[in-house]
Amino acid sequence: MQLFHLTPLQYRVLLILTALHFLNYVDRQIVYALVPLLRAEFVLTRFEIGLLGTVFSLVHSLFTLPLGWLADRTSRKKVITFAVFTWSAATFLCGLAQSFGNLLKLRALVGVGEAAYAPSAMAILTGSFSPALRARVQGFFECGMFIGGAVGLGLGSILAQWLGWRAAFFIVGIPGLLVALSIFRLPEPRAEKERPFPPTRLLRIPAYVAVLIGGWFITFAAHSYIFWGTDFVYTHKNFELWEAGALLGGTLVVAGVIGIGTGAALGDRLVQRFSWGRAAVIGLGLLIGAPLLLAALHAESKALFVALFFLACVFMSWYHGPLTAVMHDLTPAHSHATALGLYFLFVNLFAVTPGPLILGRVADLYGLYHGMHLAVAAQTIGGLCFLGVAYIISKRGAAERRP
Repeated sequence: MQLFHLTPLQYRVLLILTALHFLNYVDRQIVYALVPLLRAEFVLTRFEIGLLGTVFSLVHSLFTLPLGWLADRTSRKKVITFAVFTWSAATFLCGLAQSFGNLLKLRALVGVGEAAYAPSAMAILTGSFSPALRARVQGFFECGMFIGGAVGLGLGSILAQWLGWRAAFFIVGIPGLLVALSIFRLPEPRAEKERPFPPTRLLRIPAYVAVLIGGWFITFAAHSYIFWGTDFVYTHKNFELWEAGALLGGTLVVAGVIGIGTGAALGDRLVQRFSWGRAAVIGLGLLIGAPLLLAALHAESKALFVALFFLACVFMSWYHGPLTAVMHDLTPAHSHATALGLYFLFVNLFAVTPGPLILGRVADLYGLYHGMHLAVAAQTIGGLCFLGVAYIISKRGAAERRP
């Protein structure tokens, strides 16, 4: 990813925050690998099990903006410390849940902790590195998310099959409590003496508003794949539960790292010549990946499914590094955590929160194939939206991108 010539302090910042992002997504996505077992344990329909994703994302979305705003005005390190301890403790306690209602409450608490993390961490990263490296730094950080999510799916399936779903929660909840101690060694770059920046001013930036719209479709699609992917291959592709988690998780790790690195490097290189470069990379990756994923859904063999899914993931994951970089390019430094908080509020509240329920209802009525088709359509629209973001940036010019 060409992150050479960094100072020791910059390496420490990048590695610590990426490690925490890894744990963040292990704890977040392990529950998706446990969906078949949880459905059987608590005797649930797909619509009902979808509430696990809905409750988490609803709470997550409602807390991202206020906690991002708080981080911009107080201490981002303190907000991150609160985040890590909260989500790790709540994940551990999920293993003690004696009813589906209790499990929903604990997953909501995981959502509170994770809502506090990403806006603060990404703002620290942007403030610690040169703007020329912005997409690559954020892309490296997002590799932690991608690998963590994949490990959550794979490790969750394996642990659940061997030890039970409760043990899976216990095992993954502990590391975050230990790694959180490293946060106190981080620097905290800030934009000094800036007047308060109300979130509503962000909505005066046309390209940022277009990012919100495109982000809705991307998030709806991505979360649909994540939530229902294991259940889909378990039900329709004759994968064993451990096999589904291991193969999907391993594919996501390798393809995701390749795709994130490629997309981040392309975005940083292209933006040196064209102001719209990073947004264009996002749109193109999504549009190339959509037909590949559609072909994977209808593949007749496991090997062909994995191969097509791998290629689709490479292109789909191009967006991770450039996305945060685009938003930070469009907004002033003292509002970076707020800008991300508003983005996460919007996409989580209006895309992630209803997403599992919508696809669960479609699956109950028409079959899971139709639900996955809906997700591919959303991804395609998201790609077109980000080409629109690139167009807005090119027409308005760099001088007009900020309010």
